[in-house]
Amino acid sequence: MKAPLNLLELQGVHTHIGAYHILHGVDLAIPKGQLTMLLGRNGAGKTTTLRTIMGLWQASQGRITFAGQDITRLHTPQIAHLNIAYVPENMGIFADLTVKENLLLAARHARHAGQMDEARLQWIFQLFPAVEKFWNHPAGKLSGGQKQMVAVSRAIVEPRDLLIVDEPSKGLAPAIINNMISAFDQLKRSGVTILLVEQNIHFAKRLGDSVAVMDNGRVVHAGPMAALAGDEALQRSLLGLAL
Repeated sequence: MKAPLNLLELQGVHTHIGAYHILHGVDLAIPKGQLTMLLGRNGAGKTTTLRTIMGLWQASQGRITFAGQDITRLHTPQIAHLNIAYVPENMGIFADLTVKENLLLAARHARHAGQMDEARLQWIFQLFPAVEKFWNHPAGKLSGGQKQMVAVSRAIVEPRDLLIVDEPSKGLAPAIINNMISAFDQLKRSGVTILLVEQNIHFAKRLGDSVAVMDNGRVVHAGPMAALAGDEALQRSLLGLAL
């Protein structure tokens, strides 16, 4: 069986934030059409890796390529225009705007709600019924789980080639987590390449095709998710716990 091509690659990426050296030569490959889990203990450098990919922090050394294009020195808006969407850990919801207005902001080709892709909206409503239910409500009034649904919906309101999400299940109730798992599974089946940082091990095992584990600003393990999920000794050595 032919191995999938890599849509995104990081080669020897270092990131400094002020006087702090956070990433120490990250090598990471994200196969096209797969869902890759980025795991690791708190402070391992996972969020910094995502922010460096998105140009929110500049790599001080190394190379980042997307679909064969060097994006290392591009600014965040330029990276977003390559059909890469990013959902940060804090979700970035505009609390005073309605759910509809939050999604409209991300629909680059629509000036008003009537110009948004109706078929795509119906698909999003099927993934996340709460988005339709609270369509005209202020986003700041929603629960944490509902806000996360809005954040992901906003990221996919237009077709994306790569979706990057930082801890989508953080603080969510088990029923909402199962809904998220189902939604990401459908997104993956639709052909979107996904990179997820996640602490919820159930989430990781259910969804991940491939996995990379970070420690101390480096990737210390990469391979199939199923292989890591089936090896408790490896899990304990890499993460300090069994999945």
